[in-house]
Amino acid sequence: MANPYTNPYPGPPVPQPPRPAPRWARKRYVLPALALALFLGAGIGAGGGETGTDAKPAAAGPQPTVTVTATTTATATPLAEEPEPAPTVTATKTVRVTTTVTARPAAGGGSGDGGSGDGGSDGEDIYYANCSAVRAAGAAPIHRGEPGYASHLDRDNDGVACDT
Repeated sequence: MANPYTNPYPGPPVPQPPRPAPRWARKRYVLPALALALFLGAGIGAGGGETGTDAKPAAAGPQPTVTVTATTTATATPLAEEPEPAPTVTATKTVRVTTTVTARPAAGGGSGDGGSGDGGSDGEDIYYANCSAVRAAGAAPIHRGEPGYASHLDRDNDGVACDT
């Protein structure tokens, strides 16, 4: 069981012995005193040396003086002529454009075998591996039903091969 007569509250704080002032507090007085001594010494040193016994009075005689005269001469130069512009060279190249037109067989005529008009046996054996070959042959674009049309040449399946 706990003692009912003990004080649960702490007592007043115990005073601590005084400590010496930190170094920065001591510098607070020393640095301004050193600065004051420096400025006083500089002021005394700059005051001149006239109070000494070595000083002699300056001679009051005439002394030579130096006069400097600057003379400038301005000369006018004629304006430079403007250079002529360089000749313009124009190169002209003549290009001849040739267009190869391949005639397609007419639908329903000329075969002599009495065909129904779907195209003769002459145009059905045309085959192009890709659209570059079609363009090289000058046959682009090829529509569905024309000789040389194939579904692998028609990317968007709109009936026109190699249209772009």
